[in-house]
Amino acid sequence: MNTEITSIGSAGYALSQEQRNRVLRNTYWLLALSLLPTVLGAWLGVATGITASLRGGLGLIVFLGGAFGFMYAIEKTKNSAAGVAVLLGFTFFMGLMLSRMIGMVLGFANGSELIMTAFAGTAGVFFVMASLATVIKRDLSGMGKWLFVGALVLMVGAVINVFVGSSAGMMAVSVAAIGIFSAYMLYDLKQIIDGGETNYISATLALYLDLFNVFQSLLALLGIMGGERD
Repeated sequence: MNTEITSIGSAGYALSQEQRNRVLRNTYWLLALSLLPTVLGAWLGVATGITASLRGGLGLIVFLGGAFGFMYAIEKTKNSAAGVAVLLGFTFFMGLMLSRMIGMVLGFANGSELIMTAFAGTAGVFFVMASLATVIKRDLSGMGKWLFVGALVLMVGAVINVFVGSSAGMMAVSVAAIGIFSAYMLYDLKQIIDGGETNYISATLALYLDLFNVFQSLLALLGIMGGERD
């Protein structure tokens, strides 16, 4: 029976298959919807140049302040309809923050191709991780603490490189980010499938951040390694 409560793996989650499927379905729909404000924010940022002055420490402060402020608000409103609106506002903000890098990549002769390649690569990573999450039977909840530590170390490295401005450092951070957030994607998807995450707004936020970081890191790598000047 769909409504039968089952114990999932060693984590001991107790959600029916129907409930888990509903969370996963709503997460996918909201994740797809969240891409629209992101694209709008990125387009607006490129078209107006509103984020062009956000360099170095100032850009870092605006980004971290805005991102953590939105994430706090999402956490507070995730159990109400307002949570969806706040999440979509967050994705618009993230699109704005991404626009500076997109504008720089578009400055290359092959900029549009690099952006499409990064998008296709991110979609490919998501497809692979989603497929793995459905076939892996092992409980992956223990990955969480290691991935969190890895993300913290990565953040420290990224902050340092903002002030150092090293291309080699940017490449190292980008490669590490692709690996860490691809693994995070698998972890977050498995949490939803196994019933460890029961709120689709929180689930969408986690997967959105995974996708955003993989895309941004791929774009940075492609820009550094494959950008062609006119």
